[in-house]
Amino acid sequence: MTDQMIAAVYHGSGDVRIESMDVPTPAAGEALLKILRSGMCGTDASEYKSGPKMFPVLAKHPNSGHEGPMVLGHEFIGEIIGEVDPASGFKTGDIVASGAGISCGECKRCNEGRTNLCDKYVTLGLNRHGGMAAFVAAPTSTLVKVPTGIDLDAAGIAQPLAVGLHAARRSGVRTGDKVLLIGAGAIGTFVLAGLKHLVDAEVTVLDFGGSRLERAARLGADHTVEVGPDAAENIKQIFGPAGIDVVIEASGAPGQLPFAINMVKRGGTILQVGLPSAHPEVDLHKLVLSEINIITTLAHVCGEDLGAALDILETSTLAKELIEGVYPLSEISNQLELLSTGKIQGKVLFDPSL
Repeated sequence: MTDQMIAAVYHGSGDVRIESMDVPTPAAGEALLKILRSGMCGTDASEYKSGPKMFPVLAKHPNSGHEGPMVLGHEFIGEIIGEVDPASGFKTGDIVASGAGISCGECKRCNEGRTNLCDKYVTLGLNRHGGMAAFVAAPTSTLVKVPTGIDLDAAGIAQPLAVGLHAARRSGVRTGDKVLLIGAGAIGTFVLAGLKHLVDAEVTVLDFGGSRLERAARLGADHTVEVGPDAAENIKQIFGPAGIDVVIEASGAPGQLPFAINMVKRGGTILQVGLPSAHPEVDLHKLVLSEINIITTLAHVCGEDLGAALDILETSTLAKELIEGVYPLSEISNQLELLSTGKIQGKVLFDPSL
């Protein structure tokens, strides 16, 4: 095997370069993966457009120690190359998905099973070199075997689906609940898939009319509502006097958190998924006097969500609905530009071998 590889390296706003670099050497507890598919997400696009804000390019990351240009990619699958500790349960040649999030397994949050909030949390492709490259060294604790019957493209979106599945768990939606999901983009679609996998709830999806709402209907949304002056009234007609038990705000669009507060029933729950670009103003009187719960969600719990995400992808049409294309790494800057300007509605994958 060659000792050099190509990688998509982030240097700053609008500056991602395809570079040659050394193939990483796995540390103890890690495996070397030959990347088969790697995806990009909204975080990558926002950092490309206006970063670095999260990426440790200008300052050392407190947990990973990384500082400087960084290989992108926290959504990837690959083939295990070379030696791997047999105690890990993996062997050379296994096709695996990575959850990318590395936790210590010892802190209070890890002991509670909330590994995504680990005191020493590090994410491949966000805090240290990731999988937008020909090879990556990944801790075996972040890996799950890909079922033999699943298409590689489908497996390539397991990590973001795990994020949506974790959000669905965090929402606390129970069988019989009436749910409003705001936003039918990629993350909203993953949350919808997670809800439909976990519980039998009635889900109404709100977004602009067109392909995204049509996709939501095909993937199990019980009702869809188009954004517009009549949206609130149309939603109220769907839910009736029973009201909305849970509102999940997955768009991050301006004004949607206040809208959610106005729509949810007394004693109901709002799950905030999307990250607004500006600080929203909220009606605290309504929140307090109606005893509304606002909760949030972050990343996923690898041991709980990643395998379940692969199960969903193996038995559903979700991947066909969401994947817009598979490209060579040389296309990364162009695709990041398209995603950052809202011109990509689903998921784009990269194959370093192309």
